[in-house]
Amino acid sequence: MALWNAVASRLARQRSWTAGVGSSRALSSWWHSVEPAPKDPILGVTEAFLADPSPDKVNVGVGAYRDDNGKPVVLECVREAERRIAGSMNMEYLPMGGSVKMVEETLKLAYGDNSEFIKDKRVAAVQALSGTGACRLFAEFQKRFRPESQIYIPVPTWSNHHNIWRDAQVPQRTYHYYHAESRGLDFASLMDDVKNAPSGSFFLLHACAHNPTGVDPSEEQWREISQQFKAKGHFALFDMAYQGFASGDPERDAKSIRIFLEDGHFIGIAQSYAKNMGLYGQRVGCLSVLCEDEKQAVAVKSQLQMIARPMYSNPPVHGALIVSTILGDPELKQLWLKEVKGMADRIIGMRTALRENLENLGSSLSWKHITEQIGMFCYSGMTPEQVDRLTKEFHIYMTRNGRISMAGVTTGNVRYLANAIHVVTEST
Repeated sequence: MALWNAVASRLARQRSWTAGVGSSRALSSWWHSVEPAPKDPILGVTEAFLADPSPDKVNVGVGAYRDDNGKPVVLECVREAERRIAGSMNMEYLPMGGSVKMVEETLKLAYGDNSEFIKDKRVAAVQALSGTGACRLFAEFQKRFRPESQIYIPVPTWSNHHNIWRDAQVPQRTYHYYHAESRGLDFASLMDDVKNAPSGSFFLLHACAHNPTGVDPSEEQWREISQQFKAKGHFALFDMAYQGFASGDPERDAKSIRIFLEDGHFIGIAQSYAKNMGLYGQRVGCLSVLCEDEKQAVAVKSQLQMIARPMYSNPPVHGALIVSTILGDPELKQLWLKEVKGMADRIIGMRTALRENLENLGSSLSWKHITEQIGMFCYSGMTPEQVDRLTKEFHIYMTRNGRISMAGVTTGNVRYLANAIHVVTEST
């Protein structure tokens, strides 16, 4: 009897194991239709660069600031803010809307220190997961409360903009922006698109340092754009990822926004501290929407918080503390203004050096657009095939649309980069 029980027990275990294998096979079939996602066109460049063993390799695809030695930078104002924060704060959750102090200081940067809109409490604002998260929150808000609307996005734009509104299921249209022949702004076509769009359309605008082209409208052109928006009743969402980092002056870089505010627009603004404070990994940002009055602002903010709740519940605290500490202290804020100007000036200096090196090589092409564009990126005008040659023959990495990250250009590699560009552009 004991022997029989032992055999029965063993058979039962085998049946259980066999059933488990069958169950596992059934479970694994759930995902058989999942294909590998395409590589991100920007992040894929860095992966290829890191895998290249060449000592001469150059990465001008990275969208993050580097010093003249090609190294990542942590601002001294950030280090000092961290020293002050260390050990002095608890780790409790922030509210759904994030750090009140950080949001207050962030609004001053965009709307102005003495903004009547802030004083009248007409701005609905929440902390967001950097600029990407701010755009994502707005896209969801747009879908929820203006479900019949579309979003007009410039050609070209930062590639993730399309992903953001796609995932929010907001229909997308495009408007002309870049003029390939002049390497500048296609202003006439842009204005035609704004004029011909259905009244009350939503438009995504880059406040400054347009990514990827580095081409911005002039102040007068911004005024014309604002007037046409007013005539058509369009809504403008400004993505402002480079305030201070474009020209070195945060006030100058916010000029487009101030023009729209002066003209009486109700606008939205997505702000980020990734670039201008070097807080890339902290994901600190803000979404704000200007409303008719305080009552409407309270309602809009409450809905933005409700959208955030199932996405990520509430935003992280450390980066917000860094920002509020810097902007809330006059001494640290002045240090930040000095450091962000230093970063902008280095980028501007590298633009001049790259252009001069190309011209000194006797290039038959015009490279004036390098210094006429602004911000981290230069839209070089090179073709995908020319970019491929730069990578294959010279170990120079950038996105295939010809976008050069000027942050990757240094005094040590600018001559090599210029020579390589000269070779591939003169021989094709």
